[in-house]
Amino acid sequence: MISKRVVIVGGGAAGFFAAITCAEASPGTEVMLFEKGPQFLAKVRISGGGRCNVTHHCFDPRELSARYPRGSRALIGMFQRFQASHTVEWFESRGVTLKTEADGRMFPTTDSSQTIIECLTRTARNAGVQLFTGCGVDHVSRRAPAGFELTLSNKEVLTSDRLLLATGGARTPVLAKLATDLGHTLEPPVPSLFTFQIETPWLRELSGLAIETRVSVPDARLSEQAPMLITHMGLSGPAILRLSAWGARALHDANYTFTLHVNWLPMMNDEAVAAALHARRTAFPARLVVNTPLTPLPARLWEKLVMATGIDRETRLSSLSRAAQHALVQTLTRTVFNVTGKSLNKDEFVTCGGVPLKEVDLKTMQSRVCPGLFFAGELLDIDGITGGFNFQAAWTTGWIAGQSITAS
Repeated sequence: MISKRVVIVGGGAAGFFAAITCAEASPGTEVMLFEKGPQFLAKVRISGGGRCNVTHHCFDPRELSARYPRGSRALIGMFQRFQASHTVEWFESRGVTLKTEADGRMFPTTDSSQTIIECLTRTARNAGVQLFTGCGVDHVSRRAPAGFELTLSNKEVLTSDRLLLATGGARTPVLAKLATDLGHTLEPPVPSLFTFQIETPWLRELSGLAIETRVSVPDARLSEQAPMLITHMGLSGPAILRLSAWGARALHDANYTFTLHVNWLPMMNDEAVAAALHARRTAFPARLVVNTPLTPLPARLWEKLVMATGIDRETRLSSLSRAAQHALVQTLTRTVFNVTGKSLNKDEFVTCGGVPLKEVDLKTMQSRVCPGLFFAGELLDIDGITGGFNFQAAWTTGWIAGQSITAS
């Protein structure tokens, strides 16, 4: 006998996790999940280059919460209930083993996001969740004395006792319309986890090169040390993506036009770099500067940095002037780039902003504004740096909402 109907809007990671948790916790509840797009779990499919970065091997709630530019304090309590170790156990209990890579990211041992997709869809169906693709919710209104009336994109009208919104990042206010129609406000959405466009020709000639760096935006007091990837458009990789997450609002306010500093030798200070150059000069005085890279810099990067400093290609170490050596040290530790823009929307996987956490009871994920309404995932004003943290927020908020939704 069906005792209650729960409708979940959004067939991504958070929506699926909430639907499964709800259906397993309350077998007598009718759980219906609607996805407007043609397929479920679209972000899961493309995450991690198609491998799906499920979570991060950080099992301390406080340390884990520190990886979130927005929502970190609120997540401490939530992670004490369901954190990364619980995610690992959840998937392993359903036949999916995860592995940890050197940087802490965790992937299925199959290295295929399809493994995660099949696990979630299979578990949802086994739990009795009704799954609908190509069908969104266009309008929602409250019913008296309780519940909701929903108008689907196929014009069908549906009623529900409880409603959970897991529609993903509100890149524009219209994408959060269901939440605002039910009385919620919205922290202005801006992109997070984006790449930097840089017009410097010699940099673009190094497309595909990855190297550990320290990058900083002095005007915004932002700094990160991690691997950086040079692309045909500018810079990407963990260092840049993390910097963009912490600086999402500041860089948006700067219209994505700012000065970026890159330290190519982050494990050495200026004095150590100068000493290394002096040692090379003593040991190999006849060598050309352009052909004598400092470890661990790749030869082709070293060549571009030497040329960018203004040192002639035929200059030998023995004839490198003190002024030229000082300039080279500055280039190696503080190359200055002018960022002229960010990546296009199709490359942005996370949005900063969404439903303010003060409007949600974080113990249940139920709205403080509209009883019977719940939230999970990126629609909330929670976002993490790259490395599996955004999926973990989806699993955690989805699990808490799923546990609470039938008990309310």
